[in-house]
Amino acid sequence: MARAKSSTTKNPKGRRAAPAAEGSGARKGAKARSAGGSEAKKTAAKKKTSAKKTAAKKPKLLSGGNPQIPKGDGDGPVQDYIAAMPGWKQEVGRTLDALAQAALPKLNKAVKWNTPFYGVDGSGWIMGFHCVTKYVKVTFFNGEALDPKPPETSSMPKVRYFHIYEGDEIDAKQFKKWLRQAAKVEGWFP
Repeated sequence: MARAKSSTTKNPKGRRAAPAAEGSGARKGAKARSAGGSEAKKTAAKKKTSAKKTAAKKPKLLSGGNPQIPKGDGDGPVQDYIAAMPGWKQEVGRTLDALAQAALPKLNKAVKWNTPFYGVDGSGWIMGFHCVTKYVKVTFFNGEALDPKPPETSSMPKVRYFHIYEGDEIDAKQFKKWLRQAAKVEGWFP
């Protein structure tokens, strides 16, 4: 006597598929469900791998070690910039950000042109900083109006800078004083 064929079939991976029903549609549906499930798993695995690569990818450093950060408004992009600052410059960035926040609690922040900007409503952008090869360059957009003036001049008449080199201590009292003065005069409106 001949054996009856099994009512289950094996899929290409050797796993048992659902029992075959009368008619061809049920059999195709089982295969489609099996293939769809593995395709969804592959897609999820690709997304997970892509997310890991994106999270692990560090921002590109431009000339002088200045991080290339997408422009954006708010504290998030500024913190991304600071986190990407190389070496000792990162601590300088953290210090400048904390001092600015302490001096002017209602500060507006943004990253534009790979530079963190700080401003107040009504005065525009008053200060920014970025990395250059040997120092962090702090810009006061209306530094000429500050007393005392920041030490470095600019080709732009109102702008003044000060540079922070590795090992320099930031005069927190003076920096906060400059920020408070800058908040009372017109800054930069791009």
